[in-house]
Amino acid sequence: MRFADIVGQEEVKAMLRRGVAEGRVSHAQLFAGESGYGTLPLALAYAQYLNCTDRHDGDSCGVCPACVKMAGLVHPDLHFVLPTNVTKSGSQKPLGDVFLPQWRELVAETGGYFDERMWYDRIGLDNQQGMIAKREADEVIRKLSFKAFEGTYKTVLIWLPEKMGAEAANGLLKILEEPWERTLFLLVSVTPQLLLPTIRSRVQEVIVLPIDADAEERWLAAGGTDARKAAGLARLSGGDLITLRRLAARDGEEGADEDFDRFTSLMRFCYNNRHLELFGWAEAVAATGREAQKRFLRYAVALLRESYMLTAGMENISYLWGAELEFCRKFAPFVGNGNIEPLVEECRLALAHIVQNGNAKLVFTHFALSVSKLIGRRQV
Repeated sequence: MRFADIVGQEEVKAMLRRGVAEGRVSHAQLFAGESGYGTLPLALAYAQYLNCTDRHDGDSCGVCPACVKMAGLVHPDLHFVLPTNVTKSGSQKPLGDVFLPQWRELVAETGGYFDERMWYDRIGLDNQQGMIAKREADEVIRKLSFKAFEGTYKTVLIWLPEKMGAEAANGLLKILEEPWERTLFLLVSVTPQLLLPTIRSRVQEVIVLPIDADAEERWLAAGGTDARKAAGLARLSGGDLITLRRLAARDGEEGADEDFDRFTSLMRFCYNNRHLELFGWAEAVAATGREAQKRFLRYAVALLRESYMLTAGMENISYLWGAELEFCRKFAPFVGNGNIEPLVEECRLALAHIVQNGNAKLVFTHFALSVSKLIGRRQV
């Protein structure tokens, strides 16, 4: 993967290039941010850039043998540590190695823009949570004990290192403290605050922020989306390319989106004072997977903000269509200056609890009741 393949993030790319040019390549780097911001693509492009034998114009060449192998994720000096939770009968290989074919397929299909749930769906985890076991850490140390085959660096990319158990994390800690020469660790994390403090203190953090809306608009326009629609979708996505793809994919599928159905049900129960039914709603949402729950809460923030724009008389710069527009026009009077910020905060608080594996039934019951209090009366 080349830097040119990544949507936006020009400042991060420039910083990574500058570090290489000045000989400041930290042995352990943490790419922190939402998956849709491009953390994994940035880490992969950085690894390829470091090992390219003909870098020019601020990017890897894409055609030298090292680039070709890096792009196919088959370079002998590039290793992956991945969260899994499946016992493969008869196999003594580390689980991450077992699922490398699916990993390569998913990276190729999405350009590296995929989230935890998409990975678990690919390897058949259903609604289970993945983990990185201690034997994965042991295998990494074994691999790094060998000489580099052909690359400039022996590179280990740990995707979602927050999924490491204490034993696995402590197993990697020593090598992070005393790395072998020309060894590079790239950690790609969505929730770095869950990492052991001892690990965070030994890595150089690369903060990856939401993608610039202009970059998302250009990306959509290159695929044939008209300018006005591209601008609206980019704003709704919150700088997250995974969300942007989902929004674009469901364009025109009125009423078919489960997040929309959940949002409308919740708000109707709230403003019609059907409080008992909120418990059933919370139980139904809690029964879905963690990634679906996180996606819903982000979607709820987007629709609340769009409804507030309608209340403020800014429909001309709002981007809603079909069933979403029809519902939000009716719902907008319940969102105003008095409750928009507390409503968004309730969504963010619930999202934080879900990210930290809080009890989903308790989280969404509290969330629904809190929202009900805030939606209980018209704002205009």
